[in-house]
Amino acid sequence: MSTLILKFKDKEVEIESGKSFSSVFPDLAFKDKEKIVGLFINGILYDLHMPIKNSGTIEPVYVDSEESLHILRHSTSHIMAQAVKHLFPHVKLAIGPSIKDGFYYDFDFQETISPQDLKQIEEEMRRIIDEDQHFERFVKPRKDALSLYKKESEEYKLELINDLGEEEEITFYRNGDFIDLCRGPHIPSTGYIKAYKLLNIAGAYWRGDERNPMLTRIYGTSFFQEKLLTSYLVKIEEAKRRDHRKLGKELELFSFHDEGPGFAFWLPKGVVLRNILLDFWREEHRKAGYVEVQTPLILKKDLWIQSGHWENYRDNMYITEIDESPFAIKPMNCPGGMLLYKEKIHSYRDFPMRVGEVGLVHRHEKSGVLHGLFRVRSFTQDDAHIFMLPSQIKEEIIRVIELTERIYEVFGFPYHIELSTRPDKSIGTDEQWDLATKGLEDALIEHGKGYELRPKEGAFYGPKIDFHLEDCLGRFHQCGTIQLDMSLPERFDLNYISSKGKEERPVVIHRTVLGSIERFIGILIEHYGGRFPLWLAPVQVVVMPITEKHVEAAGSAFNRLNDEGIRAELDDRNEKLGYKMREAEVKKIPYIVVMGQKEIESDTVSVRKGGGIDMGPLEMDGFVDLLKQETESKKKQ
Repeated sequence: MSTLILKFKDKEVEIESGKSFSSVFPDLAFKDKEKIVGLFINGILYDLHMPIKNSGTIEPVYVDSEESLHILRHSTSHIMAQAVKHLFPHVKLAIGPSIKDGFYYDFDFQETISPQDLKQIEEEMRRIIDEDQHFERFVKPRKDALSLYKKESEEYKLELINDLGEEEEITFYRNGDFIDLCRGPHIPSTGYIKAYKLLNIAGAYWRGDERNPMLTRIYGTSFFQEKLLTSYLVKIEEAKRRDHRKLGKELELFSFHDEGPGFAFWLPKGVVLRNILLDFWREEHRKAGYVEVQTPLILKKDLWIQSGHWENYRDNMYITEIDESPFAIKPMNCPGGMLLYKEKIHSYRDFPMRVGEVGLVHRHEKSGVLHGLFRVRSFTQDDAHIFMLPSQIKEEIIRVIELTERIYEVFGFPYHIELSTRPDKSIGTDEQWDLATKGLEDALIEHGKGYELRPKEGAFYGPKIDFHLEDCLGRFHQCGTIQLDMSLPERFDLNYISSKGKEERPVVIHRTVLGSIERFIGILIEHYGGRFPLWLAPVQVVVMPITEKHVEAAGSAFNRLNDEGIRAELDDRNEKLGYKMREAEVKKIPYIVVMGQKEIESDTVSVRKGGGIDMGPLEMDGFVDLLKQETESKKKQ
């Protein structure tokens, strides 16, 4: 057996190839060994059970690291499956990965299970954890692995093994009486789990395919410390209170109906919010040198073949027929933008051309992934296509980054950037991809913004920069994107006349800032908890008379606000004032104006700010000025 050399700080250790990391422990002076749950060797994550097959530099993974949570949660999913198997012996097991903030396991139950059963499963998990069962990694020949699961009638595991191709050795992990098909990684023993919680039950098609059986998915999370779990559960409860689906209904912004699954219906106040957001977007882009166009919703199949979408994106497209010819509803605005470019001959002097489009697109999403405004089948993209010379790539990308930063700053969103490179399924030459990727990298470096590299996650036609916003609960949402494309200009035979009088190919940037208008509104609703800044609020002020005797004065105050361009409502219903004020507070209207005899006599208005802040009597002129100043400054809250 060959010898490997592992390096840690200034020490080297020789081990036999195939030994596990635990065999290295005695020879290396690790700090807090009991807190190590894994290691990186040359950037590859191992747990303590995996055989080491390559020499390299060791970096321990301690329990306070992000990687350790992945290992912990994967192990907790096994323990949950073990507990479920104890309580429901006839259950069939599917898969149980770790995910962001937790884990899940998919089961095929022979009986009905409800959320009330989660407590019983948690109690059985506690018994397993208290036993401090050790995880053991082992392999079986393929035929023995298949025999094991055939004997137990575990058809989902059999399918997974058959999908492993020609692998002759199949990896398993055992803890106590539980064995699962698994590559790892896992914690040393069940006792490492100090805090866990099962969160909810959902349906999920096997392998995400709606043609397959519907399984029961149990979600959970776990931590190395109880206080971290407590903090996370508090955050979950706050997220429930801020759920945009719940608030969207309460604030009368939008709705969804069975007659159009995945298609949002916008109510009057929601339309006001959309229009405010789009007016802001348009003004910022006007100042940044963009023009706006509009392209058709439905275009011929030939166009989508030319663009590459028919081959690479057809499963996500809605197909129809017009005059016995196939057409498709556009999933992206890009091909239409390419046709508009070809309307006339362009000179190098025209560049850069910054062309925006607020375009409605449709993409077929499976019903199981639809989620309010966050995942819909029809949405509006704030697209733009920038046509330019190769020499302008870096400067234009920097301009897009700076525009994106300015817009995000208005909403108070911090963000981080990811750079995604060529995927396995793509169009274009190696030379085009190398040049495009370097253009993005150079712009990020010159701008001075740090970024995370995402290999093989680019669009099929070019590498991309993605902007991930962080909301008030610390959750990240991918919104803006910059994609550098040298393939579509070639596919559509786009040209310009160079300074030398020759035809040359332009370079194209595809970019969005908000991403999907629908999704961005959903993020805003949850970020602000429905209490929008004054400039975004669909209703900025509600005016209320104290009694019927004060309706006329309240109407005059409402008319004054309305004439000043302030979005006001008059609530002159014959209801008690306290009731109407509580209702306005539930609707999170920024300001409440009350008109009574005292206000009439003093020629003032009594103002109450959202959140229960009594501002007392104000002169109407002063109140109007306050509202205008707060709106124009786009004060965040």
